[in-house]
Amino acid sequence: MTTPDLASMSAFVAATGFTPDEMTGTRVTGTVELGPDQHTPWGVVHGGVYAAVIESAASIGASAAVADRGQFAVGVNNSTDFLRPATEGRLDVLAEPVQQGRTLQLWLVTLTRAEDGKTVARGQVRLQNVPLPGA
Repeated sequence: MTTPDLASMSAFVAATGFTPDEMTGTRVTGTVELGPDQHTPWGVVHGGVYAAVIESAASIGASAAVADRGQFAVGVNNSTDFLRPATEGRLDVLAEPVQQGRTLQLWLVTLTRAEDGKTVARGQVRLQNVPLPGA
């Protein structure tokens, strides 16, 4: 799969700063550029940014895994742990499946600081495989 142009992604995903690189049904990687646009009023990155990036990465991978069946994956549960605050810089994103079934998938996603490899957030996303619209 090729890297999508941020302009072709939803404005919401683009606003998180997430740029996917590798996108397959068994692995998604990418980066997130953090800065003041994602801050809370207290000057740290909002946890919702992490949850959104985690769900986006899992959804991309899970959807790639079932695309050949005329399906895509929608999140039904997102459990994100916020492990340390961040204010700016690059995060590396890694998403991999824990379980992939006929109707449901479970993906684990980690966000680590590029500068030192420390995990900032991690999440599990449960997704349901559903038919593509019009399929």
